[in-house]
Amino acid sequence: MSLGTAVRLPVRAWRRARLRTRLVALAAAAVVLALVLSVVVLVVVLRTTLERALDVTALQTAQDVAAQEDAGALPELIPAGGTTVIQVIDENGQVLAATGGADRLKSMLPVDELVEVEREGTRYEPGHSFGVDGVVRVAAVSAGTESDPKTVLVAVPATEVHESVRVVRVVVLGGYALLLIVLVVLAWRMVGAALHPVEALRRGAEMITAGRPASGDADRLPVPRAQDEIYRLAITLNSMLARLDAARARQRAFVADAAHELRSPLASLRTQIEVAEVTSVPADPADLLADVERLTRLVNDLLLLARMDDGPAQRRPAEPVELAVVADAVAGRSTGTRVPVVRADRPGAASAVVEGDEDALTRVVTNLVENAVRYAEARVEVRLGSDGDQARLEVIDDGPGIPAEDRERVFARFTRTSHARDRDSGGAGLGLAIAREVVRRHGGSIVLSDAEPHGLVASVHLPLSRPPEAAEDDER
Repeated sequence: MSLGTAVRLPVRAWRRARLRTRLVALAAAAVVLALVLSVVVLVVVLRTTLERALDVTALQTAQDVAAQEDAGALPELIPAGGTTVIQVIDENGQVLAATGGADRLKSMLPVDELVEVEREGTRYEPGHSFGVDGVVRVAAVSAGTESDPKTVLVAVPATEVHESVRVVRVVVLGGYALLLIVLVVLAWRMVGAALHPVEALRRGAEMITAGRPASGDADRLPVPRAQDEIYRLAITLNSMLARLDAARARQRAFVADAAHELRSPLASLRTQIEVAEVTSVPADPADLLADVERLTRLVNDLLLLARMDDGPAQRRPAEPVELAVVADAVAGRSTGTRVPVVRADRPGAASAVVEGDEDALTRVVTNLVENAVRYAEARVEVRLGSDGDQARLEVIDDGPGIPAEDRERVFARFTRTSHARDRDSGGAGLGLAIAREVVRRHGGSIVLSDAEPHGLVASVHLPLSRPPEAAEDDER
């Protein structure tokens, strides 16, 4: 392995992992935001709760001492438990009573600050002013009378509050950091597992593009086991690939058949011209004209099929078409054919009007009549009628017919029955294919069935055109 290849491989792996990295990064950012908010809320709630407990203790102690002072039952040495510091101070800042650990001569806070503390209720103060390490939570309550006002100052050590909040913050942050690492690892693996089928689809598509099968089936994408959205995507893509394969197969077969069919008249023309050139005997114009006409019909049929394969964009605007007029025109042009073509209508023939392209429907009837004339023994009958909301046009011949197992196959392009493969019998196997495609585009169908006592019936069913009154009633 070269140095360039060795360098490119990690780069490609990193590029493939960019989406995975972005998704994990977004998930991690969301988790970090949630964890930070939870830490802030936890610390604020814990601090508030502990401070409230200290405030309740300090205020309650100050109120109790103030009540004793007002009752004249407060000793100079105030009894207090723990490390609570208490002072009773007059309006001049003189200490009247205090706990054992407090200053008995000087107020721990100036008089103006005492007023501020009393107004605020409680606040933090440095502990060195009260003979305590750390910080304290102080509270001040008024006592005495208007003529002899006094202030009770209580200081409760708050170091444990700060220490508790710090410990909780450190422990929670450390635990959240470990939790975040675990979640990132899990998210990385889960996102990788979720994107693995997508990567498999990408590799499969790349292999198909390169001409190599993506799986056991040629030109198919791997389908994941999980019945999820990616599974449905793979099924849909495989269905699309199957349709594309079928279209390519039809196109290859169409091109091959077209080339084969075009080769025959061209080869015949070439042979006759070469023979005429070698022998100096002019070729028979009738034979040349027959081959030219056959070649012209084949090319026109191929162009028509190509236009129909292009889709609805190539269709002409629909207009009312009287099938009786179409049938009469086709029958009239068939005068002088090998067998006579006659018209015999059923009830409702006069009202057989459909919406569509008159030229295209004329082509359908022409193809069916020419096909019937080719195989009929004595006559061909074109019969028109209507059944309910369907117009029905039948072309009946008394020829050998078509076996039931071949009646669907003959609608395929370039398909001919075994007794119709000689050059003189005409068609290239496109007439029925063109007829069915045109009828399908008009919302109808073609069915082949047996005629009595023998022969074939080609039945064309097309939806009748609705009268303007019925269309207006529907709009209302």
